[in-house]
Order: sequence, then C-alpha cells, then structure tokens
Amino acid sequence: MINIVLKEFKLMIKEKGNVFFLLIMPLLFIVAFGSIFNQSSVDSITVHVRDQDHSSASKAFVKQIKSLKGFKVKKDENSSLSSQIKKIKDGDLSSLIVIDKGFEQKLVQGKGTIRFYQDSAQASTTAPIQAILHNMANQYRDQKIAQSLQSKGLNQSQISQTLAPPIQVEQISENSKHVDFMTQIVPGYTVMFVFFIMISMLQRFIKEKESGMIARLQGTPLGSANYLVGMWIPPFISVLIQCTVLLACGKIFYHLHLGDPLAISLIVVSLAFCGTGLGLGLSMIARSQNQGIGITQLITLGGAIVAGLWFPTELLPSFVQKIGYFTPQYWAMQGFQDVMLRDAGLSTIWLNLLLLILFGLFGLVIALFRFKPFIRSAAH
Repeated sequence: MINIVLKEFKLMIKEKGNVFFLLIMPLLFIVAFGSIFNQSSVDSITVHVRDQDHSSASKAFVKQIKSLKGFKVKKDENSSLSSQIKKIKDGDLSSLIVIDKGFEQKLVQGKGTIRFYQDSAQASTTAPIQAILHNMANQYRDQKIAQSLQSKGLNQSQISQTLAPPIQVEQISENSKHVDFMTQIVPGYTVMFVFFIMISMLQRFIKEKESGMIARLQGTPLGSANYLVGMWIPPFISVLIQCTVLLACGKIFYHLHLGDPLAISLIVVSLAFCGTGLGLGLSMIARSQNQGIGITQLITLGGAIVAGLWFPTELLPSFVQKIGYFTPQYWAMQGFQDVMLRDAGLSTIWLNLLLLILFGLFGLVIALFRFKPFIRSAAH
C-alpha cells in the first residue's frame, strides 16, 4: 500500500493540471470575484443630479445628498435632459435626479417636486438612491409640520414630542466580527473546488484500468481495501493542502476571521474526507471519463447553487433551500460560516462534521462494493 501511495503522489505532482484545478483556479476565482463584489472595495454610489433651478433651496438639497455617507453626487449640465433620459433607456445610465426650475418657489408653497428617472432593469442600483430621496422628502415634511406647530405656539420640546415616531426600532448586532462579501466568497469557493478532486481521482483510476495495472492486481495478495486506501491517501492530503492555502490567502490578503483553529481544522479534514470518499465511489461506478466528469460537474456546480456557495441561501427560493440540505456543500459552508462569523465551537458544528463524514463513508462503501466488478472490467 505504501508503494501505491508514493506512486500516486509522484504522479499527482507531475500532473500540472492538478495544481491548476486545485490551487491556481480557485485562487483566481477568489481574487476576481472578491475584487468585483467585496463591499469594502466600493467607495460610494454615484448619484447623477441635474439642477435646473440653481436656487439656494436646490443647492441645499444637493448638498444634503453629498453629506450622506456612501453617496457621491455627479452633475452633468453640459448634455441635454433628453439625451440623459435616452442614456437611461439605452441602459448607459442607471438613474437621474432632476430638480426643476422654480423648485425653491414651489417648496415655499409646499409643492416642491423632484423627478427621479431610473432604469427599471437596474433596480438593485437605483433602490438606495430612491430610499434616500424618500427619506429626504420625509425630512422636509417634518420641517414643514414643525414650522406649522411653532406658529401655533408650541415650544421645541412639544414639537419634538409630536414628531417623534410612535415606534422606536432598536438595532442590535449579535455578530461582532467584520462581515463582508469575502466571508461568502472564500469559504464558498474553497468548498466548491474541493469536489473537483473527483475528476483527478477518476482520471487516475481510468489510467490504471487502461494500462492494465488494475488487472494485474488480481494476481497479487493486495486486498481491495488496501489498494483503495493507497489510491485515496494522496488526493486526501492534496485537498487538505488546497483548503489550507485558500483559507490562509483569505486570512492574509482579505483579513478573514477564521475563528476557532480546531473547529476550522476539523471541518477541513471532514470536507476532504467527504470529497475524496465520494471521488472513490464515483471512480468505481463511472463507465467512462466523460460520464464521470459530467457527474462531477453536476455535483460541484449544482451543489454550489443549491448549497449557497455563490450567494447566501436566504436569497434562494424555499424549495431550493430544502434541496441544499441534502448536499455536503451546504453543511460544509454552514460549518465554516458558523465558526468564522459566530465564533462557534465543536459543540455547535458537530452535526456538520458528522454529516460530511457520512457522505464520505457513503462513497467509500460504494467503492468497496463496486471494486471487484471494476477489476473484472479492466483491460488485460
């Protein structure tokens, strides 16, 4: 068995594709998507404003938008209003705030109007801008009510009490750790790319089968369990290295909080056992390399979607979330996030570890039962 382990290690190191799929490719994904979606890298939302009134009231309105954290005002008075609206229709501009001429005069009369043009196809981008406009409109309304109450003889304390909302929302954050999109990307892609080891394992068994190596095992005293363990150990160690490198990069370059080292280590070990165990089972039942690769892609990419590796499970439909419960990726991802974001320990993630191990054992059992038919089908 030791000779088999050493042989597989040498072959895995020689195979450059293994390094690419297990390390380089997931690192590229993490860096690329992290650079695009990491919220900490987004300085502000650009608010396009066209002030046609140029009054003190309109300037004060624009200044109030500028003062809001996370928003940047951009004025474009050179192009015509019609051309800007056309840009919105063509998808070249997401939104535009237009302050019409006479805004200040109408504001005194309580009839100030702001026009907000938006691209309905970019609702996620325009929603925050629409929210601040409604908030500012409410502030102007409160000011008008306050002035009316003041004219009726109420003092400042009475006015504040009258304008106070009947319901106070107390916001309490339970997770003290810094949460950004990297807490989704790093563990998500780490879990997803673990299962690509199944392709490498499948290819190794097919090469062994086609070369006649497996057929020759029938004349040796080497048992099926010893052979399978010998073929399993190198991929298992490769996945441990893979997860360690990816999580370490998240820690070093993105300051990812990893939490309890023992808990994280056990998740990595259980995940490696799960992925390589399923890889052994797949290698025994796949009739061809193409079929095995197709099944691997279904497990890897399909699991990534339903298990919430690409985006939080809360954004998925309820029936998709239920499907995710039956995938090992879901339990690995939840385990990682419980430890990283909630500082969970072994008492919290024991079920995640148990289920990952059971998934791996399922693959190993299939491999043991299917090994003899696999040998019989090998080339002589």
